[in-house]
Amino acid sequence: MQNQFEQDIEALQTKVAHQEDTIETLSNALAEQQQQLDKLTFKMNHVVNKLKDLQPSNLASEEDETPPPHY
Repeated sequence: MQNQFEQDIEALQTKVAHQEDTIETLSNALAEQQQQLDKLTFKMNHVVNKLKDLQPSNLASEEDETPPPHY
């Protein structure tokens, strides 16, 4: 009975060790993906801002708008 108990404990310890390794691997992958996402978000915002600067708006500003005919 004691031998089986020791084997069960050893099996549990092995599983826990594998789970800890898996958790660490996943945590590292998540951190790397977050860094990539942050970089891509920054780059995308930069591109959007450049496009806004390059393309004039199709809408006229309030001072350039002519009043409607009924005024």
